[in-house]
Amino acid sequence: MKPRIGVYICHCGLNIAGSVDVKLVVEYASRLPNVVLAKDYTYVCSDPGQLMIQEDIKRENLNKVIVAACSPRMHEQTFQKTLSMAGLNPYLLEVANIREHCSWPHEKEPENATEKAKGLVRMAVARASLLEPLEPVVVPIEKAALVIGGGIAGITASLKLADSGFKVYLVERQPSIGGRMAQLDKTFPTLDCSACILTPLMVDVSRHPNIVLLTYSEVEEVSGYVGNFKVKIKGKPRYVDTEKCTGCGTCIQKCPVKVPNEFDVRLSERKAIYLPFPQAIPLKCTIDKEYCLYFQKGVCRLCEKFCEAKAVNFDQKPLEMEIEVGTIIVATGYDPFDASKVREYGYGQYRNVITGLEFERITNAAGPTGGKIIRSSDSNEPKKVAFILCVGSREEREGGLSYCCRIGCVAALKHAYILKSKFGDEVDVFICYTDLRTFGKGHEEFYRTVRDMGVKFIHGKPSEIHELPDKSLVFDVFDTTTNLMLRVTADIVVLINGIEPSYGSDDLARLLKIPKGPEGFLMELHPKLKPIETAMDGIFIAGVAQGPKDITDTVAQAGAAAAAAGALMARGQAETPPILAVVDETTCSGCGKCVSVCGYGAIRIVEKEERGRKRKVAEVVEALCKGCGACGAACLSGCITMRHFTDAQIIAMINAFGLG
Repeated sequence: MKPRIGVYICHCGLNIAGSVDVKLVVEYASRLPNVVLAKDYTYVCSDPGQLMIQEDIKRENLNKVIVAACSPRMHEQTFQKTLSMAGLNPYLLEVANIREHCSWPHEKEPENATEKAKGLVRMAVARASLLEPLEPVVVPIEKAALVIGGGIAGITASLKLADSGFKVYLVERQPSIGGRMAQLDKTFPTLDCSACILTPLMVDVSRHPNIVLLTYSEVEEVSGYVGNFKVKIKGKPRYVDTEKCTGCGTCIQKCPVKVPNEFDVRLSERKAIYLPFPQAIPLKCTIDKEYCLYFQKGVCRLCEKFCEAKAVNFDQKPLEMEIEVGTIIVATGYDPFDASKVREYGYGQYRNVITGLEFERITNAAGPTGGKIIRSSDSNEPKKVAFILCVGSREEREGGLSYCCRIGCVAALKHAYILKSKFGDEVDVFICYTDLRTFGKGHEEFYRTVRDMGVKFIHGKPSEIHELPDKSLVFDVFDTTTNLMLRVTADIVVLINGIEPSYGSDDLARLLKIPKGPEGFLMELHPKLKPIETAMDGIFIAGVAQGPKDITDTVAQAGAAAAAAGALMARGQAETPPILAVVDETTCSGCGKCVSVCGYGAIRIVEKEERGRKRKVAEVVEALCKGCGACGAACLSGCITMRHFTDAQIIAMINAFGLG
């Protein structure tokens, strides 16, 4: 069938029309081969613009459509749906990006922008003439989900999915769910009790009939594709039978070994057999093999002797299981930046230099000091407390974090409020800040409240901290607001350190084949249009695994991830784009070069029988293939071609470019 191409040039308000002479491009496009219609419109993506295209397809019998507008990443699917509604195959569309590629980079060069737009349209017409109709790949969806990470993001996503009727496997590598939020005392800016919000949700997870809770477990292997993921999970041995353990704590009392308590950020001690914290879910003991006297020296076993439930089992082995799920949500949270890397502040050297998370535990009634705010060095109440913001954050130095943690400023305000509420004018509070960022709902008002309580704000980054003989601390800081060099003496210095991707997230990203951003956080498919989707269909991200955010935004994003995963499973099947690699088995040698370069695990070598002879050939798993073309470029025999981006189509564009 002879191509009948319609070309539509979008003004995008003045985003395009401000630099590109749209009318001139339309007139040029109308003279190109196979173009039977060329139009411009203010906003082609609008409802009237899409209706115009649909009517033109039917009236003019168009069989190929070109839209010259903004990035196809933003609106290609929009216009594909437009074609479908007009009865035309959606893959007979070509989008020419004349906003990001023309008007924006050549804003002050209208002639060049216009000529470049002509060239892109000319190339689009050349390729569109060779486009062929394609049909999406349809795969069934297993109506079960895997949620990786048991913090507030994982808990929220799990409960949302489970309440929608889907089976959920929630995997958490620690002995209890709760994540970082479980360590907090209060949440800003409303100062709600963190445990009061979190604990009921943790209990709901443990009791929900649709949730299988797998704590002290890690994902070992993931294979398959959207709708049909096969996941291997390894449960670490607790050396305690969770079916028998009642969480009574007798074994803990009898254990003679004391070790630093990670939950209290090493400010207190726990036993070698322990419960992570009083509200732990599940409330089951765990033996730390690294410190247990029986495992290290073959002696003791007091926990076993005094356990009335006979729950201690030193012979317990790792438990491996394999599950099948349709979708995966990654909610692996964050780790605090190691403040000792900023050596001038003396963290790890001076006992009264602590981090924000340590301050959280000190102010918590269930923390190491029972909620009493005291100095580590002498247990005295402080008279002066200084907070230093952005420790490790927004740093250009080696080992620092280049980005803002987004929670540090308001966390410091919360700490300052707690101090002033408890001690009033008896304590002086200083906040040294680079920039005070209180952007969230209610955060600015909270800042004003804290400021009015008499907290002193210093706009500057402190110099080196020194310890005085009485264990108090002193540092100099240049206040850029007053242009004065100030000397601050404090009983306690609290370092508000940055946050970074959680330990093990790199390995998990490789396992799931999810790309990471420059800061190391898991990368979303599009920051605005698809902030919780990833490059791997059926795998979603939520919370700080995607990037720094507070609890409010984390909960919202977790709900969005659950909604997206639930919608996919509710449909019962998924459609993946047919832009795929195709192998010509007659010329394939089965060398495996394509397998080694495929970043999605979409190609495998299989053995096939042909005329009584067995030979190895490459086979494409269509549901995994992203049509990136790496295999086609690497293929030594040229037997792999890319559907929708054939050599003929690309060569046609190159030749058209040369006509300019």
